[in-house]
Amino acid sequence: MEMVMKFFIDYKIVDFCIISVGIFAFGLIFDRVKALYFDLSLPTEQFMKQVMGMVYQDKIEDAVTFCSANEKKPLAYVIKKILEKSDRENESIDQALDIAASEVAPKLIKNLGHLSMVANVVTLVGLLGTVCGLIVAFKAVSFADVSQKQTLLAEGISIAMSATALALSVAIPTMFAYSFLQSKQNRLFGEIDLYSQKIIEVLKSRGYTQFSAATVYHSPINSHELTNKTNTPPPAKIA
Repeated sequence: MEMVMKFFIDYKIVDFCIISVGIFAFGLIFDRVKALYFDLSLPTEQFMKQVMGMVYQDKIEDAVTFCSANEKKPLAYVIKKILEKSDRENESIDQALDIAASEVAPKLIKNLGHLSMVANVVTLVGLLGTVCGLIVAFKAVSFADVSQKQTLLAEGISIAMSATALALSVAIPTMFAYSFLQSKQNRLFGEIDLYSQKIIEVLKSRGYTQFSAATVYHSPINSHELTNKTNTPPPAKIA
């Protein structure tokens, strides 16, 4: 075990692992910032103002075309799927929302949870480096000359503490970025939920004339009157 720990210290295996995890975390942060702040985000108020205006004017096809131009944005995609079912019953509109929301959710949550894991793992790796450095240092001091003990102890503690410092320098920015990215992700989910419910409310509140036999004909003919007319005998012929 002592040889393994000494190998870790001599060849800086722990430092290499921390740096590798840090590069991985930086890549994840860059990818999520690009996705959440640029690729999947849009000026919500301006977008919804135009969509709602078209819906109020009963220009559903124009609204669908407008959403299709921004289909890569989760909000536009969900609104488009809802509008495509605007001529259906209320249950179909609600089902369209559920399906569309489940389709865009993976894009919003992709790899974000890994940042929290990275921050915890890199801290533990740094702690491992600290413990290994202290064990090797104390072992060296116990067998060293009196004149060298202080130097070896200081050197071992310095190596151990550098592992902790390196790990924290990766973990702290990662957790900081994770907090901001998760906040942005929740904001996007909130916008999808809020504006999709608004558009559904508008669609459901529109008045539709349901099919009925009474509205098909211009004159109010019912079955009772039709039966009476059918059973009325023809007028007698005058000789």
